[in-house]
Amino acid sequence: MSIRLGDLTLDPPVFLAPLAGITDLPFRELVARFGAGLVVSEMIASQDLLNAKPGVREKAELGFGVEGTAVQIAGCEAYWMGEAARMAEANGARIIDINMGCPAKKVTSKSGAGASGSALLRDLDHALTLIEEVVAAVKVPVTLKTRLGWDDNLLNAAELAHRAEAAGVQMITIHGRTRCQFYKGHANWNAIRAVKDAVSVPVIANGDIVDTATARNALGQSGADGVMMGRGVQGRPWMPALVASDLYETAAPSIPQGSDFSDMVSEHYEAMLAFYGVDLGLRVSRKHLGWYMDVANTDKPLRNEVLTAKTAQDVLRLLPDALQSQPERSVA
Repeated sequence: MSIRLGDLTLDPPVFLAPLAGITDLPFRELVARFGAGLVVSEMIASQDLLNAKPGVREKAELGFGVEGTAVQIAGCEAYWMGEAARMAEANGARIIDINMGCPAKKVTSKSGAGASGSALLRDLDHALTLIEEVVAAVKVPVTLKTRLGWDDNLLNAAELAHRAEAAGVQMITIHGRTRCQFYKGHANWNAIRAVKDAVSVPVIANGDIVDTATARNALGQSGADGVMMGRGVQGRPWMPALVASDLYETAAPSIPQGSDFSDMVSEHYEAMLAFYGVDLGLRVSRKHLGWYMDVANTDKPLRNEVLTAKTAQDVLRLLPDALQSQPERSVA
């Protein structure tokens, strides 16, 4: 089972979702190494990318040898969206993903044409001008990520998807919630089927997919062509590849155990320090270390010692003891 976008083959169709402050280059490289079919950058504001706002271009940093990677851009003005797409393509992006699903108030609360993210579900005509500009700007495939609608009274993802396909979008990911749900309640995978029925391009189901059981249910209810995993991959970078092996009989990833798990986390930690620099890296890495210790059921005192360590050397010294428990397989 694979998905074809132009000259690209996305195999297996189990992807890593864009997660703000999480899916940076070190984490994407780690997840890709285990065998995810696609990894997506953090959402990047198009105008900030062009203006070289500090810290923004790093979000789009791709690295070498990571072919199954997409850069996700967001914005409200066609010019900036097109220029950002061109820049991302020039820097090696294999796919440009357009964000029309972010529910954050700082993204959606601006009035009129200044709103972006999932606010664009309230103005499909304006949304289409952005899509058309990005498609015209680049030669690589353009994809779209959005939600079911703005709220229960405006469930228009199928209409947006139909119009986006006509404009040249080659794949559509749907988070099974409305914007006004944010991340509350449960994702409605069954509602994604209306989008699948409205288009001929691949549709990817997203939302509350954390393991094989939820992936299987999402695919069954939605009829989607693949799944995109977010929070379920935190602390478990092998999870997309593991789900793919269960669903599609691809090669099973080797889940690190014991000292191998500690070595993997130490390598990821050092990659974050190299990417961000030591001072920022010490802070950015703590959330990842916390998730790894959740998986390992690390005792609270040792966990606190790791998370409050003042130097990288202290962290690396503590990790073998903190991660001595074996990760569970986490599938059903």
